[in-house]
Amino acid sequence: MSLLSLIFSLLLEQARPLPETVWASRGIVARYAAFIEQRFNAGEVHHGMIGWLVAVLPPVLIATFAYYLLFLVQPLLALAWNILVLYLTMGFRQVSHYFSETQQALQAGELERARERLGSWRARLSDRLSSSEVARVSIEEALLASHRHVFAVVLWFILLPGPSGAVLYRLANHLARDWGGRSDAEFGAFGQFARKAFEIIDWLPARCTAFAFSIVGDFEDAIYCWRTQAARWPDLASGILISSGAGALGVRLGMPLHDTGEVVERPEMGLGDDADADFMQSAIGLIWRTLVLFLLLLALLWVSSWVGG
Repeated sequence: MSLLSLIFSLLLEQARPLPETVWASRGIVARYAAFIEQRFNAGEVHHGMIGWLVAVLPPVLIATFAYYLLFLVQPLLALAWNILVLYLTMGFRQVSHYFSETQQALQAGELERARERLGSWRARLSDRLSSSEVARVSIEEALLASHRHVFAVVLWFILLPGPSGAVLYRLANHLARDWGGRSDAEFGAFGQFARKAFEIIDWLPARCTAFAFSIVGDFEDAIYCWRTQAARWPDLASGILISSGAGALGVRLGMPLHDTGEVVERPEMGLGDDADADFMQSAIGLIWRTLVLFLLLLALLWVSSWVGG
């Protein structure tokens, strides 16, 4: 059932991408998170833990209970429930159009348009970036987005019963960005637990995705970059994904950026040539091959369990 759920949800998402209003900064989930935060935030870490549990556990338990209830009534209803929840929690197509439009603009020599599309994607000005920097940042964002919107969701969907793992990961990811990303005095330490909880939840998926990038790309370079470069990135999980993806592609990512009028120092990740529109196309191929690998492994698990049963 897991394999069928994934295949149908991926097809549905490709045919009719979910609107950004669900997970966007002003979307439904953001308003839900703000509602919880307003009622539990007293500025302390333990308040953040209570708020996180209140925000995450009920949807996870509801997703699990609904799955088993529907399975008892009719297994096809449980399958439909899985497909619906996966459709709501994956959503890579929500952001992939930014990548495609940026790549097309670079290929057409329209650097200003490429900067504008990348800026809309990152929600920050990118009007000082060179063409190579635009390509570099776009590839980094695509590697991270493919992991957080697809591969990590798939892994947690497989690990936990019903669609509860997918709900857990996406809510934890959103709260880590929304609460864990704030450090202003008014907000206090409320977001520290959300940030730490997501680091724990993402520990295994980040390494599985990085290993998959290595398998479908240049394995030796990907593993080398992962081992020697990942720890230099401010966020370790992102460093693992970017370094392994860069090594698998044979491209250099990271490095200083002329961002918002200032030079932002960043460590070099990967090996090989400077990023350009052609490497952006290669990144798309890497992501699709990784998805196929995930589905093949799941199919093998299904076959082995069927034969063993």
